[in-house]
Order: sequence, then structure tokens, then C-alpha cells
Amino acid sequence: MNIIVWMLLPAIAWGVLPLIVSQLGGRPVNQIFGTAVGTLIASLVVQLIVHPAINVTSFIMAMIAGAFWIIGQLGQYTGYANVGVSKTMPISTGLQLVGTSLVGVFLFGEWSTTIAKLVGGLGVLLLVIGVIMTSIQDRQEVTGSNQRRTIVMLIVTTIGFIVFNAIPKALSASGIAIFLPESVGMMVAVIVYMLISGQGRIVAERASWLNIIGGLVFSVASLTYIVSVSQNGVNTAFVVSQLSVVLSTLGGMVFLHERKSKRELVLTLSGLVLIVIGAVVTTLI
Repeated sequence: MNIIVWMLLPAIAWGVLPLIVSQLGGRPVNQIFGTAVGTLIASLVVQLIVHPAINVTSFIMAMIAGAFWIIGQLGQYTGYANVGVSKTMPISTGLQLVGTSLVGVFLFGEWSTTIAKLVGGLGVLLLVIGVIMTSIQDRQEVTGSNQRRTIVMLIVTTIGFIVFNAIPKALSASGIAIFLPESVGMMVAVIVYMLISGQGRIVAERASWLNIIGGLVFSVASLTYIVSVSQNGVNTAFVVSQLSVVLSTLGGMVFLHERKSKRELVLTLSGLVLIVIGAVVTTLI
């Protein structure tokens, strides 16, 4: 029973994160600041309790990974504001899975056999089709133009998530050990972004501090995922965690009242199914 709970908690936490952040309000910069602060607080508590060991090289690399995560997450938060959670999450998740799979093949030598490459290629194809299906909409004109810009933005910023997922694979340190340096990297990246974009004043805005809750929810997802990996293995833990996209997409339509036509709804649900199947195929081969 406990194994199932630990396996489902990451999917639940990552699934409700977009809904909570959207409800807390604020602009993407408020949301990313609060998320980074909340994650840093959680990582400091974990560090004080667990005292995980990590060398300097791994600490620096984990910081870089955390900084790249900010790029990806800021893209997601901008997507929520532009086209909604139920549109952003399937597209973003699908792109992450495609990118992470390709990095695994070309940098880490995964899918080493011909059969694995063929099956993996099929999985990636399913992911791409699923992303395309979830991005189709009936309403065009201004909304369509806005969505095209958002999709391009998500493609670019997803590079941040891909780097964030790739770096830990090259490190010998445990997930718990890199949690603090990742959060430090997140905080540094947010501060740099705020200074460059001239948005430093958001530290005085209530929405920025409310979104600390989002960072705590993200931390719950990350920490329970680490536990799930130790109990269920990387493949099983990862595949189950991807159910978060189903929860966030349906939650966006139900709780955030994001409207879709009947055709859009059918395409979105069908695309979600393909994305989940693609995640299973690319992970379990």
C-alpha cells in the first residue's frame, strides 16, 4: 500500500501544481519567484534533517541544472497565462519527453539495439502526434496567433527542462543530495532574470510570496519521486509520474473553467492518451 502511495504522490503533486499556481494568481515572474523561494526553503529543511553528502563538482552541476529548470518552468507559467493550463501542459510534457528521449539516445547511449531504436522511435512519433492533437483548436484569428507564439516559446524554453533532466544522469550524487544545489541554482537564475528584465520590484508584491506554496508543492513532488524511484525503480516511477499531465489538463478544464469545443475536447483527450502511451513506450524499452 505504501509503495502505491509513494508512486502516485509525485503525479498528484505535479498535476495540481499548475492549478494551484494559477489560482494563487500573479504574473509569471511572481509565480517563478515564489516557486523558487518555496523550493529553496524545502531543500534547506531537507538538508538539515538528512545531511546528504555531495562533492563540489556535483554541487555546481546541480546548480546549473536548477538554473535551466527556471527557463523551462517560466515558459510553462507564461503558457498558462497565454493559452491556459489544459493547453500548455500536454504540449510542454510531450516536448519534454521527446527531448529527454533523444538526449538519452545521443548522449547516454540508450536504446542501444536496433529493435529498441525502432520501438523508441515509434514512442517518440506517438508523443509528437499527441502534442499536435492537443494543440489543435477551432477558434483562429487572434487566439490562433497567440497560440502559435506560445507553442514556439514552449519549444524554446523546453530546452531548460531537457538540460535539467539530463544533468543528474551524469552525476553520481543521489537525488536528495542534489536537491539543495538545484534549488540554489533556481534562486540565482530567478534573481538574474528579475534584474535583467527590470522586474525586481515584484519582491514587494503579495502574489510573489503567496506562490511560495507552489514551490512547496513542487518540492513534495520532487522528494516523493526520489522515494518512488528507490522503491519502484526509475522506469516505473517515471511513467507513473507522467500521469500528472492528465490530472493538470483535466483539472484546467474542470476547476479553472478553460473551455474547449467538442472537437477540441476529443482531440485533447486522444492526444493525452497518445502522450501517456508514448511515455510508457520510450521509458520501458
